[in-house]
Amino acid sequence: MSTTIDRPTLTSIPHVVGGARVEAEGRTGAVFNPATGEQTGVVALASADFVHEAARTAQQAQRGWRETGLGKRQQVMFRLREIVSTRAEELARIITAEHGKTVPDALGEVARGLENVEFCTSLMHHLKGEYSEQVASGVDVHQVRQPIGVVACITPFNFPAMVPLWMVTTAIAAGNAVILKPSERDPSAAVWIAEAFAEAGLPDGILNVVHGDKEAVDAILDDEIIRAVSFVGSTPVAKYIYTRAAENGKRVQALGGAKNHMIVMPDADLAAAADAAISAGYGSAGERCMAVSVVVAVGDVADELVEKIAERMPQVTVGDGTQPGIEMGPLITRDALERVTGFVAGAAGEGGRVVVDGRDLDVPTGGFFIGPSLVDDVAPGMRVYDEEIFGPVLSVVRVDAYDDAVALINANRYANGTAVFTRDGKTARQFEFDIEVGMVGVNVPIPVPIGAFSFGGWKDSLFGDTHMYGPEAFNFYTRRKVVTTRWPEASESQISLGFPTH
Repeated sequence: MSTTIDRPTLTSIPHVVGGARVEAEGRTGAVFNPATGEQTGVVALASADFVHEAARTAQQAQRGWRETGLGKRQQVMFRLREIVSTRAEELARIITAEHGKTVPDALGEVARGLENVEFCTSLMHHLKGEYSEQVASGVDVHQVRQPIGVVACITPFNFPAMVPLWMVTTAIAAGNAVILKPSERDPSAAVWIAEAFAEAGLPDGILNVVHGDKEAVDAILDDEIIRAVSFVGSTPVAKYIYTRAAENGKRVQALGGAKNHMIVMPDADLAAAADAAISAGYGSAGERCMAVSVVVAVGDVADELVEKIAERMPQVTVGDGTQPGIEMGPLITRDALERVTGFVAGAAGEGGRVVVDGRDLDVPTGGFFIGPSLVDDVAPGMRVYDEEIFGPVLSVVRVDAYDDAVALINANRYANGTAVFTRDGKTARQFEFDIEVGMVGVNVPIPVPIGAFSFGGWKDSLFGDTHMYGPEAFNFYTRRKVVTTRWPEASESQISLGFPTH
């Protein structure tokens, strides 16, 4: 006699195109709960033809949205803010179910995404043009900002709500239509956001969610209708997207990876620095592009600092992010777990000293869990230092002096974020001046700018000239048009072949 095991029904995660949910027809991908390792959903994977059709739908809708008054666009943003704010926990639990981060961490993600929605409610101010009267006799000049048309936003798995809210709100506020291609690993948050926009009054076809893998991405990069691409992800993919899209004449902003350093000076409050290293290194299981992955101990502080970090690590509770009291959830996939485990396993062979080994964590079977790890005596040339780990592994590099710390950071190919911990204002000011990194914190371990500023790094952390969200985003999602006008009397008309001057 055979026994039938009841298995939960898998959730079907659709595309959203032209305001309609479009179920999978063809290829699909598996979506997992990282805390259990079980498949929970099936996501549609778009073909190139599907992407092109979605772009045409967006193009048709954008014509009417461009003509929509700024006041009506502004009201959509106000209503969206209210919807997301009121239902933040609903969205947070969707994030946790597919990404694995804790619910409080997911709520923080939603809050940071809302900052950009709030920034976009002031779109009338951000889209103002310029005017110069009487630049020559009877001649006036004005400049206006106009939308690009159809733009694509390709977003990462680690922030399935925040990064879409960084991108699509500004693009839509500026009058564009959007093809949003979220990570296929945790795609449901993007569908939720599209439906929230629709509830807020956004016309059908302005925000379209198209799920997919490389086939869909390549179709986006090649589609003639799509005129601009925003991306956040790893550096190799960012470079690929920038190169291919730019070759096709598109405007591109592609944010890549990071290796964020935190300098601890001899005069720093070591307890506060240790707390910051724990928070910034192990939050969201290290799956943040702004996570601190390297602590640079200057002078003779290293032994005490390592001790203080290590003694705090057992306080980090690891488990299912939906449960109360859990501070760190699993990694996103089994492949990610195996990769991070490999960094810890190889560190000792490279010359590092594994102070705390996260592989020793006693966790429920099935989930993609690893505990926080701490590796001392790390140096450039080791894989654990050179590569972006994207997991809860904190490395400690020892240097003799401030200048050595600055030289170490400036030599790194990544330049996303960095921080210095010191009680000395002169040192902090000098660090801000010396360091070649896009975002800098002084006694702030994760210096992500508030919504009124813009986010982005330098070097291999950014491909393109424009940073994410804030003022630079309105520059990215609009084109400037300059109009020169003159209203002469008929009697003033004459032929002149000379070059016009003032």
